[in-house]
Amino acid sequence: MTGRRPTALALGTLPLLLALVLALALAAPAPPASARAEEPEVTGYALGSLAARVLARDAGALTTVTVAAAPLSADGRRALRPAADVLRVGRVARRQGLRTELLLSNYSNRLGAFDPRAAHRLLSDPRSVRRVARQLARHVADGRWDGVNVDLELVRRDDAGGLVALVEALQDAMPAERTVTIDISASTSLRSYRDRGYALARIGRAVDAVQLMAYDQHGPTWSGPGPVGDLRWQRAAVETVLRRVPASRLDLGVAGYGYTWPPASSGRTGRTVTPARARLLVERAGVRAVWHARSGEWSARLPDGTALWWSDARSYDRRVDLAEELGLRGLAVWRLGSADPLPR
Repeated sequence: MTGRRPTALALGTLPLLLALVLALALAAPAPPASARAEEPEVTGYALGSLAARVLARDAGALTTVTVAAAPLSADGRRALRPAADVLRVGRVARRQGLRTELLLSNYSNRLGAFDPRAAHRLLSDPRSVRRVARQLARHVADGRWDGVNVDLELVRRDDAGGLVALVEALQDAMPAERTVTIDISASTSLRSYRDRGYALARIGRAVDAVQLMAYDQHGPTWSGPGPVGDLRWQRAAVETVLRRVPASRLDLGVAGYGYTWPPASSGRTGRTVTPARARLLVERAGVRAVWHARSGEWSARLPDGTALWWSDARSYDRRVDLAEELGLRGLAVWRLGSADPLPR
């Protein structure tokens, strides 16, 4: 290979060229933040009773507000119209520049619990699936919602196909810009997800996002005292879902509350507490709360023997770290108005 030797003039201009290139690079505008590091999506669940001031306080930390609910009728044939207070929260959220989703729920006020029969009646009947999807699409259009969140709980294993059909029907019934997300209860094995009626791979292909309800690991009516959602348990649950659902479509659900466990001899029933209420109970009792770094939650024991566990703003920060480490789409917090103020 042959070539000409650079002349003295060319050699002398190299430093000038390098200096010019450096100056241009420094003068160029910085790339937008979204090009440097994409912020996680953050969904906040809300009830119709949510105060506008709380929503305004947390708006800067949120992407979407999901408001409960468009209730499922007991016969599984209708998605009832959302109440006036639900519509109000949706309007307030949109004024804050947030996306909004309307939540479909099989929670029964009469039962004080989720109604598995209502879910079964819907999901086992293709005609009801199509009808409810059309009804929800109308509610979304009428209320100017940005999409639907499906929160059907205690689903039977045999109804897994019906659940997939429902989210597919919702996608078909709404314009492409409307979103369909789904809440699923956390578990640490694929078999358990199947037993709970979740065909994860099919769901992951059909929805815009899966929101993993990684809380209620412990609670006063189904277990002894323990974390609401231990970090290690959450990691195992997420990693199991990631075997079937891409990280770009998965949100980590975060508890913004805690529970009490009174001693059995008291005859009292445990209850839900906000982080603020838990701290107040501890302060009034003059006891010390303990931070559990491995669980990412707080606990305390009151003088009467009542045990408390709760998840607060510090707990939320640990879940943000976990979601970012695993490359998840984002987080979903249950719920605004109960949880501590969200960090911006």
